[in-house]
Amino acid sequence: MRTAIAFVVLAAALLVPATPAMAATYSPPDLRTRVDLNSGWKFNKGDVAGAEQPGFNDAGWSAVSTPHTWNAADGADGGNNYYRGTGWYRRHYTVPGAYAGKQLYLQFAGANQVADVWVNGTYLGQHAGGYARFRFNATAAFHVGQDNVIAVKVNNADNNDIAPQTADYSFDGGIYRNVSFWAVDPVQIRMLDYAGPGVYLRQRSVTAASATVDVTTKLFNNNGAALNVSVRAVITDAAGNVVADQTASAGSVAAHAGKDVVQTVTIANPHRWDGLADPYQYNANVELRDTATGRVTDVVTEPLGLRSFAIDPNTGFSLNGHHLDLHGVNLHQDRAGAGWAVNDTQHTQDFDLIKEIGATAVRMAHYQHDQKDYNLADAAGLVVWAEIPLVNDTTASSGFTANAEQQLRELIRQNYNHPSIVFWSIGNEQRADNAATNNLLADLAGIVGTEDPDRLSTYATCCVSDTGAVPTHAETTGYNKYYGWYTGSVSGLGPNLDSLHAAMPARPIAVSEYGAGANTTQHELNPAQPSAGGQWHPEEYQALLHEQSWKQLQARPYVWGKFVWNMFDFASDGRNEGSQPGINDKGLVTRDRAVKKDAFYWYKANWSPAPTVYITSRRWTQRTTAATDVKIYSNAATVTLSLNGTSLGSRSSTDHIFTWPGVTLRPGTNTVTATAVINGTTVTDTVTWTLS
Repeated sequence: MRTAIAFVVLAAALLVPATPAMAATYSPPDLRTRVDLNSGWKFNKGDVAGAEQPGFNDAGWSAVSTPHTWNAADGADGGNNYYRGTGWYRRHYTVPGAYAGKQLYLQFAGANQVADVWVNGTYLGQHAGGYARFRFNATAAFHVGQDNVIAVKVNNADNNDIAPQTADYSFDGGIYRNVSFWAVDPVQIRMLDYAGPGVYLRQRSVTAASATVDVTTKLFNNNGAALNVSVRAVITDAAGNVVADQTASAGSVAAHAGKDVVQTVTIANPHRWDGLADPYQYNANVELRDTATGRVTDVVTEPLGLRSFAIDPNTGFSLNGHHLDLHGVNLHQDRAGAGWAVNDTQHTQDFDLIKEIGATAVRMAHYQHDQKDYNLADAAGLVVWAEIPLVNDTTASSGFTANAEQQLRELIRQNYNHPSIVFWSIGNEQRADNAATNNLLADLAGIVGTEDPDRLSTYATCCVSDTGAVPTHAETTGYNKYYGWYTGSVSGLGPNLDSLHAAMPARPIAVSEYGAGANTTQHELNPAQPSAGGQWHPEEYQALLHEQSWKQLQARPYVWGKFVWNMFDFASDGRNEGSQPGINDKGLVTRDRAVKKDAFYWYKANWSPAPTVYITSRRWTQRTTAATDVKIYSNAATVTLSLNGTSLGSRSSTDHIFTWPGVTLRPGTNTVTATAVINGTTVTDTVTWTLS
């Protein structure tokens, strides 16, 4: 049956109570049921005939929990020979009898990269694309009050019709994000709109005096008869006080049909989401009501962070009318021992480290990330560059184009309400400047403009002409520049950017990637530029490159964003360099999150207000030469150094680098201590080096 969607627009200004004390409070009714299905799975690596059937014998399969990937180990050991093929998952679930009459859904937060799903042998469908959330309506397939068998076939093999075709990371296979079961009333806020929330908050205008927001609700009537439905939009502040409350009739909604209802609300004197300084969020609660019975059938609550932003090709980015320097890191969903199967606790740890370094922005490369990451960015006040996995290669096939379009719509609709997201990226590093590439990028930029005309489209370019056609389709361009690593010397970064800015003065530009590799067990005093593909990646060189790169970027306000590649080392099974096969070692933190490299503290000293005193080369504990330089990163004005209890004096610095050249170590154990007073607090760092 073909479903129908009608469109209704309702506009009304809402009055805001004069004081918080006068405002009523609101708590959304708990009408939706979400059941975690992460435990109790059986897994088989490889294809098996008949595994979708309820009576299939899976007794010999492995017991696993999701998030799960079959490439946690072999995807990071080098050789580019990790398993790419089919894996099967099965589990049982008894649907409680209380859910009779509900619409029943299965939700997967991510499975890489093609997933086919069955319930009790009934095929629900296929999702192609490894990074977006997807849902299936399983109402007809589930047996309420009985045991049910869920079977999922996942395949991460090469597929010419799915982006990405290739990329510099391992493509871990499996159900690597959370799985859940949902029971929702038949009269519902739509569950199958690209697995989006069904409620979309468009910020038409936000100033200190007033905020105007369009609340679009996509409602759907799954009943066999028409119903009259009303929509209530309730905006609450962080304490639950109602600041806006509007109800509007959607009229009659036909059986198995839907409507889009738009309500315009105005909030006076809004408390704005203001980045790290004040990441304040309201909640937008939307209720559906069967007007004949008065029964509330469904409610969805979405974050609402009110903010305005702008970008200028000469002065960079501004948030709520004030300049905000966007500096931060790129992020991959990968860690040692887990691969892509990262849990919520680990996501939180990653963002704690990103906050510690003092970043104001995060580029979530090179694909849609888990919802947990966007939630954490909202709460932290980090500005987000969100991206689809169009990496390296494009094909001219209609299937590939359709899949890229699908992944972009999924990215936007699933994440539309996150206040942290400012940029939608249409891709990264297309390696050919040809018709197929340019046609697709133009198409995707057009989709951003249609789906979300208020945010900015962007693109990260490399490996084709910097001023050719490929970088120009999006509204802004990020450049991946590896001066001092893959090309030229590090001092070439600034002049290259100046040339780009002069050639395209009206185009806002960012540096979307820059960096160098570092093995924390390799050390050298004042190292020369190493071979990027070689086995010697001393930690000290990475730090030197970042020192010089940041100074050049900091001096150029027209560069609206500066994103280090990468926050964490990550798996790329085809690499063999830095004496770490299978690892891209450009992270500021090791893949296991155990070691913050020297370069991490360089940025912390520059970006974070937290008192910082850090002695570099600290892991170079076994020394064979007595003479050494001692270098310290700090945001203090003056730092004092002592060696084995003897003061070596104090140094002042205006660039966060404090150096004592020609320090002589004694045979045996040496204790080096750095001390500074920052904002009235004494901060000390100590290392021990042994001269043999």
